[in-house]
Amino acid sequence: MSPPTPKHTRATQCRARLRDAMGRAGLSQSALARAAGVDRSTLSQWLKDTGARMPGGHLLADCAAALGVSSDWLLGLSDRPETTAAVLKNTLSLSQAPRALVDEQIFDWHREAAGYKIRHVPVGLPDMLKTRAMLEWEYGPHLGRTTEQAINASEDRLAWMRGAQSDYEIAIPLFEIHSFVRGTGYYESLPHAARHAQIARLTDLATTLYPRLRLSLFDARRLYSAPITLFGPLLAVIYTGGHYMAFRDRERITLFTQDFDRLVREASVPAHGFARHLGSL
Repeated sequence: MSPPTPKHTRATQCRARLRDAMGRAGLSQSALARAAGVDRSTLSQWLKDTGARMPGGHLLADCAAALGVSSDWLLGLSDRPETTAAVLKNTLSLSQAPRALVDEQIFDWHREAAGYKIRHVPVGLPDMLKTRAMLEWEYGPHLGRTTEQAINASEDRLAWMRGAQSDYEIAIPLFEIHSFVRGTGYYESLPHAARHAQIARLTDLATTLYPRLRLSLFDARRLYSAPITLFGPLLAVIYTGGHYMAFRDRERITLFTQDFDRLVREASVPAHGFARHLGSL
């Protein structure tokens, strides 16, 4: 007997996957034909076939839609039975990002990843490292009379994050620290005393918490990164300003992790030199 041809193997796999999907959906051939709007005899004849003949594209697509699987999976072009929409729903999510301190969503992600290394490229200075005066100056104009309440709640969350068994590796653009120390740009209206207290806080934390807390500075003229947080191997979250884009598929998390590792590897100021560089400014 001659060995099966690639076409024969593909057709056999397609029939097996269709039967498997029917079994998981609890549908008979007649029920699937009705749900998909296809001819029952045509479907039955193809399933009984043992040759290399493949079903028509419309029949396969209609059956895949009725069963909630992808045509690519039935055809052997994908190892994932989910439809593209289902894959995206499971691997990519969007949620609102309120202009607040550590909001509930961010806090939930930190708790989920407790024990894993957290890698972070912040929008500005990391919230978890800010003094109370800095938080009041930064968030007061947006939170108004609820600023005090929000800071009290956030301080509890920030204290939990600092005390969790997670290592933090934070990469900050070099210009951000220089602008902050000199009180220019975004930080122009920050009071002199608050700025100096914040510098002392950063210097102290970078020294006493090292190596569990690693702060490095990269040159944004050579390297660029959007604001992103990598919660171990679990998820990668990009901050767009109004929303969080959270990825849970391994391929993208690995890719973003490699990008972050490059920021650290090519940092202008490595973590062990952060406090010294801050002092020199």
